[in-house]
Amino acid sequence: MSTIDKKKVLETVPQTGFFGHPKGLSTLFFLEFWERFSYYGMKGILIYYMYDRLSNGGLGLDPTTAASIASIYGALVYMSGIIGGWIADRLLGSARTVFYGGVLIMLGHIALSFPGGFPALIVSMVLIVLGTGLLKPNAASTVGELYDEKDLRRDSGFSIYYMAVNLGAFLAPIIVGTIGQGYNYHLGFSIAAIGMFFGLISFVMSRKKNLGLAGSVVHNPLTPEERRSTFIKIGAGAVILIILLAITIPARILNLNSFITIVSILGFLIPAWYFIMMYFSKKTSKDERSRILAYIPLFIASIVFWAIEEQGASLLAVYADKRTQLNFAGIHILPSWFQTLNPLFIVVFAPVLASLWVKLGDRQPSTPVKFSFGLILAGFSYIVMMVPAYLNGSSSLVSPLWLVLSYFLVVIGELCLSPVGLSVSTKLAPAAFSAQMLSLWNLSDAAAQALNAQLVKLAKHEVIYFGGVGLVSVILGIFLLLYAPVIKRLMRGIK
Repeated sequence: MSTIDKKKVLETVPQTGFFGHPKGLSTLFFLEFWERFSYYGMKGILIYYMYDRLSNGGLGLDPTTAASIASIYGALVYMSGIIGGWIADRLLGSARTVFYGGVLIMLGHIALSFPGGFPALIVSMVLIVLGTGLLKPNAASTVGELYDEKDLRRDSGFSIYYMAVNLGAFLAPIIVGTIGQGYNYHLGFSIAAIGMFFGLISFVMSRKKNLGLAGSVVHNPLTPEERRSTFIKIGAGAVILIILLAITIPARILNLNSFITIVSILGFLIPAWYFIMMYFSKKTSKDERSRILAYIPLFIASIVFWAIEEQGASLLAVYADKRTQLNFAGIHILPSWFQTLNPLFIVVFAPVLASLWVKLGDRQPSTPVKFSFGLILAGFSYIVMMVPAYLNGSSSLVSPLWLVLSYFLVVIGELCLSPVGLSVSTKLAPAAFSAQMLSLWNLSDAAAQALNAQLVKLAKHEVIYFGGVGLVSVILGIFLLLYAPVIKRLMRGIK
């Protein structure tokens, strides 16, 4: 956005009124709260819906297949953010893109609220993947447009916005999970649709008054010639895709397993293309190439970390249902309730770690060291999960406290790695590719879930799987700790 455009936007944004922040932050806060409520509510019961018996209202899939589908779902959600960013920057602007994304998400949940079987699941996945790709990155970018570059409230504003994410993620499994698992899956999915509907209503009713021009500017609009050429290419691509699907699906060349494999491969090819494109670009200086090399081991570390963290909603969700004592301390626990632990621990412990880093000041660990802490903690979160099976075998039910401990360890690891990961992505980005670097950071989660789609197929023997994956993460964390001085040198002065 140009300086003039930025000035016009800020002149139309009410600058106070929501805890000392622009009123537009309240609009985006409640939108993100309801969007995350709908998404994590759906996600909290989706895997159970996929593998539960037909007589219970489920789809009757194999649990391993269900876990692979859930992982591919997550990978596609993060990949679609690239499309959403392009549409906002070149066609619609952030605010309109956010609205259309919310509509698609709501329609996706509505598709699941009817007993349409596996075809309804596919329709829902397509709609929610596209909708989340349109909404999520652009809602966050609109938050940034509420503040001047030198506004000291910016970091605090994003912290408040991040609280909306975790509040929605915390409440959703309790409400949607209780209704979906306790009464009817489709009723649970309908609650998720209603949540997104509330988010859209609040956004539409307050957008004009509170956001002003924030999110309305198209930063790099297509010229008439580019628009015509782009739409021709999109149309041609859609026709080719339809023809390929019409040929490969009846011939059984493209089936569920082959689709999972294709997406798994793309999860690594797309970020690899980003790295190659940025490194060999003529717009990238020598120092910037060195910083890209510094970023690669951090990116690999984030893939390994997110692979473990994201299995909390797939593999560990199955573990909560199949291997955990759900009658504990006189309370019957629903498996979906375990999905509240991650956002709960983040809300409780994020301020603790943030204040610790501030207190340490210049003595706080460097970015590579924080990444290594995150990897080591993620590894231990899986190593502790091998203990019950090692002691008592894999047929007896285990205390839910093992899962609580596992989620706790990985969340502390997330607080070491995730916030600094976003920050270092902006610092190490070549000047010509600052926006693409943020997309690349999100693709580390996509690659992790693409990896999970294949990795969960190996989870037959608990001791070997949890112990092996956990040990790999710990070893990589130690290696990153030892390699940290080299990475710092490659950063070329960036701290």
